Amino acid sequence: MQLQAYNRLGSSGSGGGGGGSPSPPASPRRSSPRLVRRPSKSSGGRPPPPPRSLMQRAAWMLLSLLLRRQGIFLFAPLIYVSGMLLYMGTVSLDSVPSIISRPAPGSVYRSPELYQRLRPSMDADNSSDGLATVWKHAYKGGVWRPCINQSTNGLPESNGYIFVEANGGLNQQRTSICNAVAVAGYLNATLVIPNFHYHSIWRDPSKFSDIYDEDHFISTLINDVRVVSKVPEFIMERYDYNMSNVHNFRIKAWSSIHHYKDVVLPKLIEERFIRISPFANRLSLNAPPVVQRLRCLANFEALRFSKSISTLAETLVSRMKERSADSDGRYIAVHLRFEEDMVAFSCCVFDGGEQEKIAMDAARERGWRGKFTKRGRVIRPGVIRISGKCPLTPLEVGLMLRGMGFSNNTLLYLASGKIYNAEKVMGPLLEMFPLLQTKEMLASAEELAPFKNYSSRMAAIDYSVCLHSEVFVTTQGGNFPHFLIGHRRYLYGGHSKTIKPDKKKLALLFDNRNIGWKALKHQLLNIRAHSDSKGIEIKRANDSIYTYPCPDCMCRSNKLESTKSLSAQ
Repeated sequence: MQLQAYNRLGSSGSGGGGGGSPSPPASPRRSSPRLVRRPSKSSGGRPPPPPRSLMQRAAWMLLSLLLRRQGIFLFAPLIYVSGMLLYMGTVSLDSVPSIISRPAPGSVYRSPELYQRLRPSMDADNSSDGLATVWKHAYKGGVWRPCINQSTNGLPESNGYIFVEANGGLNQQRTSICNAVAVAGYLNATLVIPNFHYHSIWRDPSKFSDIYDEDHFISTLINDVRVVSKVPEFIMERYDYNMSNVHNFRIKAWSSIHHYKDVVLPKLIEERFIRISPFANRLSLNAPPVVQRLRCLANFEALRFSKSISTLAETLVSRMKERSADSDGRYIAVHLRFEEDMVAFSCCVFDGGEQEKIAMDAARERGWRGKFTKRGRVIRPGVIRISGKCPLTPLEVGLMLRGMGFSNNTLLYLASGKIYNAEKVMGPLLEMFPLLQTKEMLASAEELAPFKNYSSRMAAIDYSVCLHSEVFVTTQGGNFPHFLIGHRRYLYGGHSKTIKPDKKKLALLFDNRNIGWKALKHQLLNIRAHSDSKGIEIKRANDSIYTYPCPDCMCRSNKLESTKSLSAQ
């Protein structure tokens, strides 16, 4: 029997096509039967479609190939790139647009340019009296008053003596002193007047009694914590008069008061004398009320500057008020951190060019050998400025204060160390505020002589003059403004009367090449108003009681009491 091929598409032609006749050859395969239009009987003799052009047939063949071989799509990116390269080879480089890299907004120091552009408008707008209107929310809803309860009961027998070493500058040492009082009181120990650790940066050999009134300190705490000037002879004799023989605790930073009770107290009872070194920031910010009360008592009542410092500070405050008689004795105090070490540590770039870079690299290496040149460390000055971490320059401080409504006849007190490149950078600030004063300008050389070579004593004078100003302006943060803001809240009904600018916002404003004086002033007045609204703040968890004394150190007065206290002032 003869086998015949089976045709899947069937036979063509007329007639039945008997099973015995041979099948015709298979029709050529079409690329897509659905796209082939066959004439129908109902077409009424429609003419056939026109023949395809060469390009259409080539495209059709390519599409058919792709549909059959889908793996070729893997080569599509290669084909695209090859085509682009062929195209770019035919284009002249002169016609390709260049890509311009622009620094991010706020990342460049453009304040001198802004000052020169806006100075005529600033000088024409000099009528407002910012000191008269700066604090609008100071006593809204009542004020706060100091209410530290001092003990009147006698103290039980002491568990032993505690000796601490306070390290750092003036206000870091202050933290150590207050925390030492709190720890000694909680452990029922006798506190030896803290020893100040000599530091290579501050280079101040001052002792406790050189900066603080030691007798006042001891007498204020007499019913709460025993304090002695030195360790008794019979105790020192046991240790051969050698402090290195005394057991020293190295406490972790921010340890809880319970750690002292569980770890330090047993050894204190056993030895009767221990030391803790170093002691800066060795007590948690959060503590039980009994500990916070001792901190308040030490910081706001017991610590008072020595007679020599207080006398000169009161003289300088009196001179500032005399020179600002036109504004009822009110003046602005600015804490300016633009010393060489601060500029170097910030890693910010100002307008000093290559000379500035060389000087700052050298200063960083002197102060922090190898810290900024570690392998893999990347310093991005633009990012630092945008983040608001660059110290404000004297020019920027002046521009900010003039924009906040303080006229050029406002008296400014500048609290600062030696300003970096002062001959150049202080010029614009003096143009904007010609009545500016410093302790060196207010005091004679003879008056300053006992304090001149002691950084902590000089800082104590600045602290006192700033404390009694109508407005305090902080520009960089640190222990100095943190303590001062809290101290001002303690003195001024809970309100810090402090301008603490948003430096991220300032960086953007001072970088804006199109901003006008009115628009800039509007933004700066909003920053001033925000500082006013934040003047009274309540301590939250992990806040420092030295900056936020409400409510641990102060009590809220009602409106009637507030009115009476204001009239009494």
